[in-house]
Amino acid sequence: MSTNHVTAAASGSFSIGGDLPVNRLGYGSMQLTGPGVWGDPKDPDEAIRVLRRAVELGVTLIDTADAYGPFVAEKLIKQALHPYPDNLVIATKVGLTRCGPNDWRPVGRPEYLRQQVELCLRHLGLERIDLMQLHRIDPKVPLADQIGELALLQKEGKIRHIGLSEVTIDDVKAASEFATIVTVQNLYNVANRDAEPLLEYCEANNIGFIPWFPLATGELAKEGGPLDALAKQHNVKPSQLALAWLLKRSPVMLPIPGTSTLSHLEENIAAAGIKLSDEDFKTLENAVQS
Repeated sequence: MSTNHVTAAASGSFSIGGDLPVNRLGYGSMQLTGPGVWGDPKDPDEAIRVLRRAVELGVTLIDTADAYGPFVAEKLIKQALHPYPDNLVIATKVGLTRCGPNDWRPVGRPEYLRQQVELCLRHLGLERIDLMQLHRIDPKVPLADQIGELALLQKEGKIRHIGLSEVTIDDVKAASEFATIVTVQNLYNVANRDAEPLLEYCEANNIGFIPWFPLATGELAKEGGPLDALAKQHNVKPSQLALAWLLKRSPVMLPIPGTSTLSHLEENIAAAGIKLSDEDFKTLENAVQS
């Protein structure tokens, strides 16, 4: 199957919050940092090229976070893409603080969230963040205080929409008492479908579902693995098939595969052009037990 000239537009579109249309296949910026999501990338020039190429290939949703680096990914996005195209939605996150490589700690105190939102605005060169996600709910701080502060920043015009990350259905319902929640971002892929009930809740309520770790690389994609035979049938890579499966799974699905290389980026975007039959979709789903 030829995937030449395929852009992210082939993945279809979804309107975040009812007023922010994006192409469903986006780009996640976490891999643009150093090892352990800490510090600068090994090749900053390639990081800039990847971001610019993503936009050239029709990506209109870029996901990032203050904690990536920290601040490294946001600054690279600004360096590569500012002033931003009118149709580009930058989604970022606050609520996890960093003390070193692979060290992530939830901090949801309102004054901290406010400080980080202000820093995100500065580092991204924005006056308003289209989608601000609470990176993790801090169990030590009342949810009303965490979501309430983001809602206050929304009223002040610094945030357009609010999302959540790594949550349950009950978390979404509880947060919805204090603000309109338009997206959730949870671990989900063809091999790990633990978040299926949450995805179904999002579908029923027109909430965007952003699966992180969408490719589920490793065992899943290895030679002779469950994705391998079907990928060969379609003349595509197993990782492309994993993305095609996600896009077919739900109209609210917004995969954000990340990479630090141009070749892998182009491979990922080409997955938007793969149309799985219902039979292929089921074969893949049944071959990989969550």
